[in-house]
Amino acid sequence: MIRIGIIGNIGSGKSYVAQNFGYPVFNADYEVAQLYQKDKKTFTKLKKSLPKYIQSFPIEKNEISNAILANKNNLKKIIKIVHAEIRKKMDDFLKKYKYKKFVILDIPLLLENNINKKKDILVFVQSNQSDILKRLKKRKNFNKKIFKKFKNIQYPNSYKKKKSDFIIKNDFKKKSIIDGIKSIQKEIT
Repeated sequence: MIRIGIIGNIGSGKSYVAQNFGYPVFNADYEVAQLYQKDKKTFTKLKKSLPKYIQSFPIEKNEISNAILANKNNLKKIIKIVHAEIRKKMDDFLKKYKYKKFVILDIPLLLENNINKKKDILVFVQSNQSDILKRLKKRKNFNKKIFKKFKNIQYPNSYKKKKSDFIIKNDFKKKSIIDGIKSIQKEIT
């Protein structure tokens, strides 16, 4: 099995690119949302760690946001609890698809959390910063302060680019994405 890691800036279109490869996708953001909505064990751990902020189940996004904004150590606490669960889900995904030729890892902190392996193929999604901000502002619950906090825990784009095997330039038009993916698929198969 060849693992293809999709990396890039927040809002650069990583998930859209991942979906268009046509291979099984592990989407960490989706899995985190599922944990907040359906996993009582995660709720209990977060409530115990952040009792002032985490009150309701399913966990509401504004509770997580308020905790992050209140104290920089709260983000570390959340990451520690949530990432352990996400790693388990990723391991289950990899076992399920171990006989597939390719799988896609759509994990925002792939490099930062040392989830990638040496043999992984890394694809950097490059987008114009002003386009990214325009798109992010359209998202429900977008919070610029939270965006900055998450951006601060990520490696710089220059580092991610250097580590990548391929770059897809995302101008937020389907044709450019499909062409970029076809070009990569041609090279790796």
